[in-house]
Formats: sequence, structure tokens, C-alpha cells
Amino acid sequence: MSNAVKEALDIQPLVTGGKSVRDVTEDILRPVEAFPTSLWWKAFLLVLTITVIDLGIIGYLMWEGLYILGINNPVAWGFFIVNFVFWIGIGHAGTLISAVLYLFRQEWRTGINRAAEAMTIFAVLTAASNLIIHIGRPWVGFWLFPYPNERGPLWVNFRSPLIWDTFAVSTYLTISLVFWYIGLIPDIAAVRDRSKGEMKRKIYDILSLGWVGSNKAWSHLEMVAMILAALSTPLVLSVHTIVSFDFAVSILPGWHTTIFPPYFVAGAIFSGFAMVVTLMVIAREVFNLKDYITMKHLENMNKVIMVTGLIVGLAYSTEFFMAWYSGNEYEGFAFVNRAFGPYGWAYFIMFSCNVFSPQVFWWKKLRTNIPVMFVISIIVNIGMWFERYVIVMTTHADFLPSSWDMYIPTVYDFMMLIGTFGIFFTLFLLFCRIMPVIAIAEVKTVMPSKDGGHH
Repeated sequence: MSNAVKEALDIQPLVTGGKSVRDVTEDILRPVEAFPTSLWWKAFLLVLTITVIDLGIIGYLMWEGLYILGINNPVAWGFFIVNFVFWIGIGHAGTLISAVLYLFRQEWRTGINRAAEAMTIFAVLTAASNLIIHIGRPWVGFWLFPYPNERGPLWVNFRSPLIWDTFAVSTYLTISLVFWYIGLIPDIAAVRDRSKGEMKRKIYDILSLGWVGSNKAWSHLEMVAMILAALSTPLVLSVHTIVSFDFAVSILPGWHTTIFPPYFVAGAIFSGFAMVVTLMVIAREVFNLKDYITMKHLENMNKVIMVTGLIVGLAYSTEFFMAWYSGNEYEGFAFVNRAFGPYGWAYFIMFSCNVFSPQVFWWKKLRTNIPVMFVISIIVNIGMWFERYVIVMTTHADFLPSSWDMYIPTVYDFMMLIGTFGIFFTLFLLFCRIMPVIAIAEVKTVMPSKDGGHH
């Protein structure tokens, strides 16, 4: 295919810089094999400090009790459930990129799928930590799992959304973890074969499960990847649907609505892709991977952000319309109070960040501008956190005015919120240091060859 035809069809190479197959391996494994840079150490020590402080706050919380937080009678969940829903949403983009785009044979996923899958694992672990802590007595958290026990007729309540969350999140984590690890095996073997230290070689040899790269091994790997992708695809829809049931199955005005499942799923993909853009922009600069995480990858993700942002905006509008159209005075008050009541400032932040900011991506010049997309990706995730904040906090006004109360977060709420980012980025930076952040074998399959096709 001639260059003129490629330009007319807007076909951009997924690997730039005229790289050879050897160059791909060298470039992607350099951050793993080389000594960490001072920039990596500074970032790692910063987020590790935040994580240690967060663990100290959690320990103090366990010692003192939940009263040190802003939790009260009408808002019984507080920041914990806001953080939980936020981080579960962040984890959605990884499964969408790795599984759904894999099934649809979207080649542009190859440069970003490894980091997105890792992001999914770490985001789900961060979310699960909030779910466990918010029950107040995490040491009895195993009671959430149905298993033969000594408690006689006392069993889990299968009608509780908390139990549904336990099943959904644990299944999601298991499938995502296996899918991620299966894809890592050939690259771990590449690190093993290039390792000079005996101990390092032995560790990577164990992790690579004896991978030899034979035709039979590749055939089995692709078959397993296809099966796991097919299993993961329904999870993209089901997990956040079940998370939305935490709210939708209640009878509280503003929550008891059927729009929550698709609205939550769209919002999860929206925030997840924004976080992938944030991480990929940083990774391509810090690890010098601009030839593998190209503008084509970033532009496609920005298009997804723009589309899902429109869906989220439609959901906001639909909620208000249905509250008015239903004629239910409680429902109507809930939404008027949400937008113009004491939490109106949060609603304004949510709406402006999630609906207005992604509209800049209608212009190609802006959606291919690195500083613009980086800032917008951060703004989107600020807006999505505030969306969950608005949903949870506006339950301060239910059917009985006698039980109304404002949620006033304490310093411990904010410290634990910041701590979730510390945990997430600590895990992600460690991952970037010990594993290839891009799937080497998959990138090689989409490299442009001399005749204009692929290898």
C-alpha cells in the first residue's frame, strides 16, 4: 500500500522509528534490566511514603474505631464506598483493552494492553481494601464467603449487594490476574534468557513456567488467551453492574433507578481509559517508549473517552428528566437537592469535569496534543471521583427529615483517600521495574514490514 493511500485512510503505524525486532526487545526490557533512574526512585519513595502513612492510619482506625471518620447515620458508608466504586471503575479499561479489543482483533491495543491489565489488578486490589475496611471489623471479613463453617445456621445473606460484590470482584480479580499472567509468560522468559545474575535467572525461570517458545507452546497460549478473553468480556459489563446494585436495589430516592447499571458501566470505562492515558503519557516519557506507545494509541483512547463522556452526560440528563417525568416528589426533591442543595458545588465539579472537558477531543489537534490529553485525563478522574461522592453523600436527605445530617469528612477521610493513590502507584511503579510494561511478542506482530504489511 502506497504512502498516499495510507495517509488518505489515516493509517498510522503502531510502531515507529524504523525499529527492528531486536530493537523492540532491547527498548522494552531496558527499564527492567537497567538500574532504576533517580526519577523512578523519587517517585517510588514519594508514593511508598504515602502508602506507609495510609497503613498507619488504617491501623489507628482499627484501634480507635470508625468514629474518627465523618460517617454518620444517613451516610453510613462515607469515603470508603466512594473510593471502592472509583477504583473498581478504574480497573474496567484494562479488561476492555485486553479482552474485548482482543476478541475484535484491534491491533492498536498491543502497545497499551500490558500496562492496562496491570492497572486493572492494582485498581481492584485497592478497591477491595476499601471494601474490607469499611465493614468495621476486617478480621471477620471472611464471613462474606459462603463456606462450610462452625456457625451452624448462620449463613451469608445472598440478598445483600455486599455479597454480590464479593462474588463479582473476586471473580473479576481472578480472571484478570490469570489473563495478565498468561500474557506475561513469553516476556518473562525473554528476561530470564537475558539475565546475567544466577538468582535473578532462577526467579524468572520459575515465573516463566518453563516456557521454551515452541510452536506448540504458542498455540496453547493463544488458545488459553482466547478462552480467558471470552470469559472476561461479560465481566466488563457484569462487575460494575453489580456494584451499581449496591445503590439501585435500595429504596432511597435518587438511588432506586434502573439506569444505574449502564450508567455505571459507561462511567467505569470513561474513568478507566482516562487513567490509562495518564499512565501511558508518563510511561512513554519516563521509559522512552514513544515509538511503541504512539500518538495512534493515545488518540484512539481519547476517542473512547469522548464517546463515553457523551454517554455519561446523557445519563445525567436522563436521571433529571425521569425524576421530573415520574411525578414522584421524593425523587424530584432528591435530584434538585443534588444539584442545588448543600452538595451543589460537588455536582457542579462532577458535571463540568465529566461532560464539558472531554468535548475538546472533537478537534484532532487537541486530542493529539500530549499536555492537553494529560490534563483532561486527570480532570476526568477528578470528575468521576466526585460523581461517586455526589451519589453517596446526597443520601443525607431521605424520607424522614429527623434523620437528615450532613457528611463532613475528617482529616482521616482525606488521608485514606490519598493513601489509595499511594497503594496504586506503589504497585504500578514496582511492576514497571520488574516486568516489561509493553507486551514484546504482541508488539512484534504489528510492526510494519518493508512491503507495508505486518510481520
